[in-house]
Amino acid sequence: DFYQPEASPTGEAADMDHNLSMATIYHWCPAEAWESADDEYVAPSLTEEGFIHFSYEHQVERTATALDRGRTGLVLLCVDPNALEVVDEDCYEIGERFPHVYGPIPVKAVTDVYPFPPQPDGSFRLPGLAN
Repeated sequence: DFYQPEASPTGEAADMDHNLSMATIYHWCPAEAWESADDEYVAPSLTEEGFIHFSYEHQVERTATALDRGRTGLVLLCVDPNALEVVDEDCYEIGERFPHVYGPIPVKAVTDVYPFPPQPDGSFRLPGLAN
């Protein structure tokens, strides 16, 4: 099972919006992949699907838990969406829009990096948030 999408706060159709001015977006990845990035980070999904998956803050815990429950060795990248071209879209027609980037992530766009370990039950929590 995947997860239940949250309704769009605006109730708008799940089209695409480009270059939104927004708060931080988030991407988790293996720590070793991030540490090996030089000037830019390239997630496998860029080659496989043509874009890099991101989440908004309210989506991180639910999505990480649904897709990567119990996975260890991850870091959470906090990315300034105004430093790159972000597309807000519902690619999978699940009724929820996610930020996507159709190119490599410049390391300079990453504002913070946090260890992102799973909780004892395998779920994920944003760093700094207690149960």
